[in-house]
Amino acid sequence: MPDASRLVILDRDGVINHDSDDYIKSLAEWIPYPSSIEAIARLSRAGWTVAIATNQSGIARGYYDEVTLAAMHTELERQVGEAGGKIAHIAYCPHGPDDGCACRKPLPGLLIQIRDALELNSLEGSWMVGDSLRDLQAGEPMGCRPVLVRTGKGRRTEAKGTGLDGAILFDDLAAFVDRLLSHEL
Repeated sequence: MPDASRLVILDRDGVINHDSDDYIKSLAEWIPYPSSIEAIARLSRAGWTVAIATNQSGIARGYYDEVTLAAMHTELERQVGEAGGKIAHIAYCPHGPDDGCACRKPLPGLLIQIRDALELNSLEGSWMVGDSLRDLQAGEPMGCRPVLVRTGKGRRTEAKGTGLDGAILFDDLAAFVDRLLSHEL
């Protein structure tokens, strides 16, 4: 069983891959940051567990379907695997903002799914890495340590400055992993 203090939960769009205000609607549009794939692999090789919590309202909006999303996640897992890493679990919310679900971030539903899938008692002390305030807010009630990356929507989130108390800021996922693996966090 994984140890929550050695768990890193990542948002997907804007943290692992380029984001788009028009949504990532196809495998061709899913373009990872090369440094993020290697960063995930480095975490895995160092004994960390990596999971993903991602809102995918484009499904509810009819922009793409769950088969297309699965193809993106299969490719993500393939690339991470080729680099020597592993993703323990991917939780996603297919709902729109007005659907009234319990899983859409900033609610903690996706993190609860991760906790249960990994058979953990809690997520206390794990890391939640995102590029938006709602990513960090989802981790807060679960006891996650917040990290904001400046990729994706991160610079806009940082510029707003609201709600980032306690968050550690990094230029990208690779910079966070560098610090984490050097035991400076």
